Amino acid sequence: MRTWVVFLLWAWVARSARGVALKTGTQDEEEAGARQAEGGEAALRRSKRGWMWNQFFLQEEYTGTDYQYIGKLHSDMDRGDGTVMYVLTGEGAGTIFVIDATSGDLHATRSLDREEKASYALRAQAVDKRNGVPLEPETEFIVKLHDINDNEPKFEKEVYMASVPERSHIGTSVTQVTAHDADDEMFGMSAKLVYSISQGHPYFSVESNTGIIRTALGPADMDREQREHYQVVIEAKDMAGQRGGLTGITTVNITLTDINDNPPQFSHSVYQFSVPELAPLGAAVGRVRAVDADIGRNAEMDYTVVGGDGLDMFDIATDGQTQDGVLTVRKALDYERKRSYTLQLQVRNTHPDPRYVSVDSKDLATVRVSVEDVDEPPRFERSSYTLEVKEDAVLGTVVGSVSATDPDARHVPVKYTIDRHTDVDRIFNVHSGNGSIFLQKPLDREDLAWHNVSVIATEFNNPQQTSRVPVYIRVLDVNDNPPKLASFYETFVCENTKAGQKIQTITAVDPDEPAGGHRFFFSLAPESSVRANFSVRDNGDNTASILTRRTGFRRMQQNAHVVAVVISDGAFPMRSSTGTLTVRVCTCDHGGNREACGAEALGGAAGLSTGALVAILLCVLILLLIVVLFAALKRQKKKEPLIVSKEDVRDNVVSYNDEGGGEEDTQAFDIGALRHPEVLEEGGKSRRDILPSEPLFRPPHARRPAAPVRDDGDVRDFISQRVQEHDGSPTAPPYDSLATYAYEGSGSVAESLSSLGSASSDGAHDYNYLSEWGPRFRKLADMYGGDDGEWDS
Repeated sequence: MRTWVVFLLWAWVARSARGVALKTGTQDEEEAGARQAEGGEAALRRSKRGWMWNQFFLQEEYTGTDYQYIGKLHSDMDRGDGTVMYVLTGEGAGTIFVIDATSGDLHATRSLDREEKASYALRAQAVDKRNGVPLEPETEFIVKLHDINDNEPKFEKEVYMASVPERSHIGTSVTQVTAHDADDEMFGMSAKLVYSISQGHPYFSVESNTGIIRTALGPADMDREQREHYQVVIEAKDMAGQRGGLTGITTVNITLTDINDNPPQFSHSVYQFSVPELAPLGAAVGRVRAVDADIGRNAEMDYTVVGGDGLDMFDIATDGQTQDGVLTVRKALDYERKRSYTLQLQVRNTHPDPRYVSVDSKDLATVRVSVEDVDEPPRFERSSYTLEVKEDAVLGTVVGSVSATDPDARHVPVKYTIDRHTDVDRIFNVHSGNGSIFLQKPLDREDLAWHNVSVIATEFNNPQQTSRVPVYIRVLDVNDNPPKLASFYETFVCENTKAGQKIQTITAVDPDEPAGGHRFFFSLAPESSVRANFSVRDNGDNTASILTRRTGFRRMQQNAHVVAVVISDGAFPMRSSTGTLTVRVCTCDHGGNREACGAEALGGAAGLSTGALVAILLCVLILLLIVVLFAALKRQKKKEPLIVSKEDVRDNVVSYNDEGGGEEDTQAFDIGALRHPEVLEEGGKSRRDILPSEPLFRPPHARRPAAPVRDDGDVRDFISQRVQEHDGSPTAPPYDSLATYAYEGSGSVAESLSSLGSASSDGAHDYNYLSEWGPRFRKLADMYGGDDGEWDS
């Protein structure tokens, strides 16, 4: 009812405003003129504005077919005689808004939407229709659109996602939804929104003015394990929720988040597993599962073994992926000792929340583990053995023994062997029945002090069941090496030295290692004691000093002395050796510094001896002679044969730049096997070169008559014999080879190419055919091709 009252009031105000000329400005002017006249002052008169207006109102969303009437413009200058014309300018003038130029009626040409544009600013002016002269100044007015409720509320999101912890108290805020209405908030209640919930009762509620969604039930009813997801539908209605208002809706998907309000519980109270007795440490025995209604971090749990006779034999850990408890072997199992174990397991939350669950909340379960019997390999009494033997032990000496037994109930006997990969030299061996290790080859501690071998124990009836044990054998030292000088000693003594002067300190080494440490004794050897020039003094600290026994030494008489020293050790049995050191006699300065020694210089002497220089010079001369000889041999190169091999001429390079000895040279070829034929023509010479082919460019008239052919049967027989030899030879190459024969025989068609033996050498020749051989022979044709008369002229 109130809506209709407001609408009627708005229509009346809009109707009364149309066509009303505002006269406020004119009345003020008249009152001001009257006051001036009463004051006795000269009144200043101003031109009177005949009409003025401020604004018009227009309803949006007009649905009529005719132009929508807005109002009427009228000026006091309009006498109704049709001389006044109204002109409209501004926003939408002529398109959205039109005016009747004569009557001043203002219309809207189409329906307008206030949400697109709420008002339009226009300007109107009355002008003289006859000459277009303005009758009054231009006046601005506004056309405002009256809002109607034509837009429903719209939410910012079509779907909202929200969450709230489970077991929240009543009134806990979940989220807030917001809607907007495009209608005018300043006019009426078209944009006054009210929120309500149409779906989601009785779990949630919404505040009508703010759109805040809150929980509507207590903690006991908001349990995620019972229901996790909720869909709530919220409505926003304008007109303050009154009847006739428009409504917008949105959906809110609410999820209850998990809290740790449930302790874990085992799926079964008793679990049964079995495991082989040979299972390695850490091997999985089985899995136990506890169920926790919570999820994520709140469902993480810890398993522990809290009791039972297998408390020390097994461990349990949590699988991070499945949260199962994995039972593993902690210590080695033995079916023959114990065949079953009973365990008591406990499970509890890793991150308990004391607000919902007690910290001491836990669950217990029993696990029975059966150990399965397996055919085990032999088992040694110890994991490793350490034995000792002296290095001088005789072959066959027993070093020690190992022992292994079959742990199974059958107690199968075992046999022993040594892994030869660990004893390649076969120094030791083991008795296959009792495991005694004995010496098979001599030992030398100084060569190898420790021997690491592996002994293998194998069941007699099952060779696949084997086990091995490391045996460390230490070779004990025996005093079997005499001490020796620590190094090669070579010292010097000055010619002017005095008796009792120390010239060198020596020490010794011994590869043996006595238990009490080394103790060396030094003395002068008997061979050096006769007419001794030096003495040895034992210093008592495993060193000795070499002293002079007389005063003065002469380098020219004896430039070097050899001192023999006997070194003995203090072990049993005592060992000794004799070492020598060389003492050279040198000239020294007053400070005892060496200046010159014998012909053989000491390590620090510089320069070369005469013999060394002579040897170096001889070496240089020998090298020079070798170089000269090599150069001479290169000059005398041996002439290579025309063809290296008569069987293979495929890649030979034949050189034709050697002229030879001429036609009478009979040394160039060995033709003893060929018969020399008689020459038919007088003065002619038989050719020894290869038969040439016919000249390609010789004209017919220039060809000489062929010589008469004689019988060359001996040559043909020789060639045929060679062909048969080559065809029948198994060593002949599997390809054709070229055999060259220098002697042609008599009756050669080519005759002799020598001008000396030619019968027609003195006669005239016709060289005109040279001009027919092409441009390459043009020069020869010019030289020999002319007539004799031309040469004479």
